[in-house]
Amino acid sequence: MKYVLYARKSTESEERQTLSIEAQLRELREFAAREQLEIVASLCEAKTAKEPGRTRFGEMLAMIERGDATGILSWHPDRLARNSIDGGRIIYLLDTGALKNLRFPTFWFESTPQGKFMLNIAFGQSKYYVDNLSENVKRGIRQKLHRGEWPALAPIGYVNDLKTKKIDVDPVRAPLVRKAFELYATGGYALRSLANALKELGLRSHKGNVLSVSSIQRMLQNPAYYGMISRLGELYEGCHEPIITKGLFDEAQQVLAGKSRRKKRKRKHEFLFSGLLHCGSCGCAITAESQKGHAYYRCTKKKEKCDERYLREEDLLTQVRTIVEKLSLPDAWAEKMLRHLEQENENTQGIRQEETRCLASRKEELEKKLDTLLDLKLNGTLETDEYVRKKNVLINEKVDIEQKMKQVQRGSDDRLEPVRKLIRASRDAKNLLTAEKTPELPAFLSSVGSNLLLTGKTLRLEAARGWRRIARRDLCSDWLGRKDSNLRMAAPKAAALPLGDSPTRNDGVNGTGCLIRCLPVRSLKRSGERRRGDLP
Repeated sequence: MKYVLYARKSTESEERQTLSIEAQLRELREFAAREQLEIVASLCEAKTAKEPGRTRFGEMLAMIERGDATGILSWHPDRLARNSIDGGRIIYLLDTGALKNLRFPTFWFESTPQGKFMLNIAFGQSKYYVDNLSENVKRGIRQKLHRGEWPALAPIGYVNDLKTKKIDVDPVRAPLVRKAFELYATGGYALRSLANALKELGLRSHKGNVLSVSSIQRMLQNPAYYGMISRLGELYEGCHEPIITKGLFDEAQQVLAGKSRRKKRKRKHEFLFSGLLHCGSCGCAITAESQKGHAYYRCTKKKEKCDERYLREEDLLTQVRTIVEKLSLPDAWAEKMLRHLEQENENTQGIRQEETRCLASRKEELEKKLDTLLDLKLNGTLETDEYVRKKNVLINEKVDIEQKMKQVQRGSDDRLEPVRKLIRASRDAKNLLTAEKTPELPAFLSSVGSNLLLTGKTLRLEAARGWRRIARRDLCSDWLGRKDSNLRMAAPKAAALPLGDSPTRNDGVNGTGCLIRCLPVRSLKRSGERRRGDLP
């Protein structure tokens, strides 16, 4: 009788069960020599037997059907089948007589009705083992999710802690992940350009590979980065430390949703300020083209005849750098203004306590709603899909409240945060003047104002309210400023800011008090809430 030797392990990973195949082959060959069995083929496979479709197993059955072999030698029946289809095929071959015998070092088999019955029981036990193991694994994952523990390999920006079985913030990758969300939330980056920027910054996967565009898109959509765990569409509260705030995550989702609806067009060349500027004479978009190794910007002239002439990118870049200088606060001014905001923050302790109480009350209401929602689900009143949808809304709102409570408890005042962010951005704007930071200039211009117009080869920008005051800081005379019934000090509205006019630079601390009163600090609501999208 001719036998086919079949050895199998359950996983394709090289790191796991590395000795399983080798150990099976050694034992089976020793058993074949001891029992004087003729082996005509040895087939090895690293694939699970839970589902049908194994390649080597199919080859073995084909050999038996052709008559090249009439017996199978394997370590145990569970190596042959853990599903009803593969087990049934072996039983059927025994019934038809194509398969004469099965030999196992650890299991007795005889091709009789009783032997087939016992073999069928062995296959059934093998199937029961994998089914029960699957349920136990799923139960363990559900328990980890309810405890807030990450159930799988940590996403980029986190690392798995093998001792605590949790995930910790990766000190190397986490700042780069946060930078990715901040850059994308500006709206100035497509996914491919963001991928190139992150490649330059050095963000890599756990295996050290450069992130693909699809990987970055999945990263931007992963709620794990603001402290949640998503499993089969349902959200769970995670116990890991968030890398970003939920507000920043929501801004990135808005940009991602907006860009996904746009028609993507293949470009031959990528220009620095493409799609950002408009003609100041006719209102048409400004396009760019490459001539003799240089980039030139011109009006598309789609509406009417326009006399605006070409502008070379180097000249445009000079004007952009000029406005960046104009919108950049001296370090001494910025530090003085930030200290002033911290002092005002300390004077609002009572307001923060009241806000904490309101947030805690709202959080308690949400927890009661979540409990009620779970009761409706358990009673069968609510369908699973409806339960998951409503739960995700409530749990996201709860995360928002918890993050606000942490900010308030740390002593940070939400109503001052927009102004603080504006001051820091203005202080750091001067860093964009280096050659390495040039690709970040378009995103900066988009964030500080609107209506970027080219008129007579001159770029003009209508700055946002806070940036408008910074550009006119030469109007501020001293730190304390004069007493005024209007704390915001009415200032002439600036229609457009010509980039060619450079302000008088003052590197001292004079004027910071007058300037900070002009910024919209006290006009924000005391409750710490403000409308989404309001610029400081």
